[in-house]
Amino acid sequence: MNMKIAFVGKGGSGKTTLSSLFIRHLAHRGVPVTAVDADINQHLGPALGLSDEEAAAVPPLGGRLPLIKEYLRGDNPRILSAETMIKTTPPGAGSRLLRLDEDNPVFAACARDVDLGEGRSARLLATGAFTEDDLGVACYHSKTGAVELCLNHLVDGRDAYVVVDMTAGSDSFASGMFTRFDLTFLVVEPTRKGVSVYRQYREYARDFGVALRVIGNKVQGRDDEEFLREQVGDELLVTVGHSDWVRALERGVRRPFGELEAGNRAALSVLYREADAAYERRDWGRYTQQMVHFHLKNAASWGNERTGADLAAQVDPGFVLGEEPVAQAVG
Repeated sequence: MNMKIAFVGKGGSGKTTLSSLFIRHLAHRGVPVTAVDADINQHLGPALGLSDEEAAAVPPLGGRLPLIKEYLRGDNPRILSAETMIKTTPPGAGSRLLRLDEDNPVFAACARDVDLGEGRSARLLATGAFTEDDLGVACYHSKTGAVELCLNHLVDGRDAYVVVDMTAGSDSFASGMFTRFDLTFLVVEPTRKGVSVYRQYREYARDFGVALRVIGNKVQGRDDEEFLREQVGDELLVTVGHSDWVRALERGVRRPFGELEAGNRAALSVLYREADAAYERRDWGRYTQQMVHFHLKNAASWGNERTGADLAAQVDPGFVLGEEPVAQAVG
């Protein structure tokens, strides 16, 4: 199976650290994994062991947007030109789809393999950092839009994962991208602010049927865990505490992954089992409907004016994305 997993949380909650540990856990299980840094503050590469220079050298998806649009457009007759594609443009008959187990120009231009040690690796994609040239003239959503467009055109191979480190804070819900996942892990600290963020995320997710599970992070003892269980209830999946292994990596010291603390390794196994089970709940029809919903919303609010085209006409009403895309009404 191919799973799409997101990690969200407020800034400083540890979502990037936990997403990087989950990526390592998958890789060391022998599961092919594509890591996507969709946070405008690009920290996933270093969390996976890259130097700052190596991480900065990963070609940004946001900087390859014309190539991405032209490739994904294919010969879809509903899309008049690549220039009329926006971040929410859905695929239809004639579109090119991205598959994790196939070579394509998007991965060739933007993806880089990251050596995780011990013969393991992960493919890394990054939206790209907000630069000085963007200050005062660009919205960071123009960067993350490249990730959303790719997710809209991503279909399943077999036995692979996509793990996305999302933008910090409630901005994760500022576009339709938050509905693109089989499961979303929300990283919450045992504080009143952390619980407040959880409640906000829960309300956003509930309206769209987003599967949400909570990871309690920076839990230092029983009081912290009991506080989270009182506030979060059954959605609290696991708790994670301090890690000397992670602290060493942050200092540039790479240790074998098997030396990660037993409790933290057990927590990652719980995350894997929960993600694995989410595959059975996938509904491609609803997935496609949500994609169309956000595209029409964006088209009406700014896309039509920006492109000078009727972007609602890009919707193929007989197309449902899936392992084998089919022609059937999406409602």
